[in-house]
Amino acid sequence: AAADYLEYERFLLVDVIKPFIESGLLRAYSINSVNRYSLLNDQASPQWKAELLTCYDRYIMEEVMPLIRDECGQDAKPLTTGASLGAFLAANCYFKHPDQFRGTIAMSGSYDIRSYLRNYFDDNVYFNNPMQYVANLNDNHHLPTLQKADSIVIVTGQGAFEAPERTKQFCGVLHQKGIPHLCEFWGHDVNHDWDWWRKMLPYYLERFFG
Repeated sequence: AAADYLEYERFLLVDVIKPFIESGLLRAYSINSVNRYSLLNDQASPQWKAELLTCYDRYIMEEVMPLIRDECGQDAKPLTTGASLGAFLAANCYFKHPDQFRGTIAMSGSYDIRSYLRNYFDDNVYFNNPMQYVANLNDNHHLPTLQKADSIVIVTGQGAFEAPERTKQFCGVLHQKGIPHLCEFWGHDVNHDWDWWRKMLPYYLERFFG
């Protein structure tokens, strides 16, 4: 959740998707999380936490995406993915920019950031809070783009330290807005842990790229 860009390697997530990489089906990019400086930073004001999320989004779109497209082609549309609060970042990135990404695989996530912000609210909170801004979409571009999606996975376990109700709530919003998605609840033995995310990610990549 408060990860650096090497976390996927340390916890062997790169190893389990290596067959997709070595076969040329995908190229993987891992970037630092902002959560330790933002949502998980007890010393920061709620205003700063939300502002930093907006800066992080700008960093992805203005620095990371150009790098990816330089290496993969200007028409490249990455699939975002993350686990725990990384799932929030992955989903937020995709749902804010659905015309720039193929989809998202969000594992064991929370999609409502208000509990981290002590009831503080401003535009930065709203536009980085998928539970709010997706629920209110009614435009003629953003929502129709999402309604044509074919690669949205919102998945969670139901075991120790998981919060499946958060996935259920967000999937309810997607259903209400007519956004196609795969909402799955793995078993009550499936805990909030890397052991299970190492199973989830290749399972869903196989569905997309297999």
